[in-house]
Amino acid sequence: MRKAISSLLMLATVAAFGCNRSVSKSAKKKLTIAVIPKGTSHEFWKSIHAGAIKASRELSTQGNDVEVIWKGPLREDDREQQIQVVEGFTSQGVDGIVLAPLDNRALVRPVEEAKSANVPTVIIDSGLDSNSIVSFVATDNRKGGMLAADRLGQLLSGKGKVILLRYAEGSASTQDREDGFLQEIKQKFPGIELISSDQYAGATRDTAKRASENLLNRFGEEVQGIFCPNESTTAGMLLALQDIGKAGKVTFVGFDTSQTFIDAMRAKQLHGIVVQNPFNMGYLGVRTMVESLQGKTVDKRIDTGVTMITSDNLDAADTQTLLHPPLEQYLK
Repeated sequence: MRKAISSLLMLATVAAFGCNRSVSKSAKKKLTIAVIPKGTSHEFWKSIHAGAIKASRELSTQGNDVEVIWKGPLREDDREQQIQVVEGFTSQGVDGIVLAPLDNRALVRPVEEAKSANVPTVIIDSGLDSNSIVSFVATDNRKGGMLAADRLGQLLSGKGKVILLRYAEGSASTQDREDGFLQEIKQKFPGIELISSDQYAGATRDTAKRASENLLNRFGEEVQGIFCPNESTTAGMLLALQDIGKAGKVTFVGFDTSQTFIDAMRAKQLHGIVVQNPFNMGYLGVRTMVESLQGKTVDKRIDTGVTMITSDNLDAADTQTLLHPPLEQYLK
């Protein structure tokens, strides 16, 4: 009897040891995280890429072997290519996906199929109409639009004619900014007249410039204020205003950042930019994915912050950190 009990205890000890080895091995397993942006050309996406790399390096130094694979469509209106990228990573069996969906509906099916294949997804930047995600890590975009409305309304002293140039249909992030802008303008500045708010710029700076030229040809003599809800629309409108000599004469608030925008602010051609923290977004997107894979509880919604930059705070230390993330340190 004693021998039997002793044997059982020994077997239990061996089993427990083997189980612990298995858990330890699982904990040390290399994790491959696919990060899929909407596009790859804008500074915004480069900042997200750098933040994702920072997270992977930091996690690796903490004993977690994490590899980030960066791949996205060249154009921010190529839904089919982004769908193919998601499907490709699902087929490869990556451990997780961090995705900035081009379209809040078109990417639902591939994300839900990824989940069925045991490949979870963290959504960043722009929302997805699905509950099959780990977390949504993004700017409070409605708040960003409201900040833009407050800035424009104050600069116009609550009166004037304003244009909103929209970005692209299906983009949840910019839709929220546009909605927040319109809501705030109508509620807080009833003396402001929206003379155009239904035109879309398209996915590139060139298409945005053409859309801006069309609007300025139509409303150029009467428009007093303009809001553009992302980097490409702001860049296109700025070029169009410069071409006709109206840059600085029309009150202009944009969204996102680039060196061109900073220079335009110093030249008083751009009167405010709403700035996100894409570096932090990429960083938190990857960290959240890894923590979830490790069995930790993560928040379903993580706000990465939004700030209004004007000539008054342009040179502040915090602003400079936002405007100049350490891209070269992580993207060499």
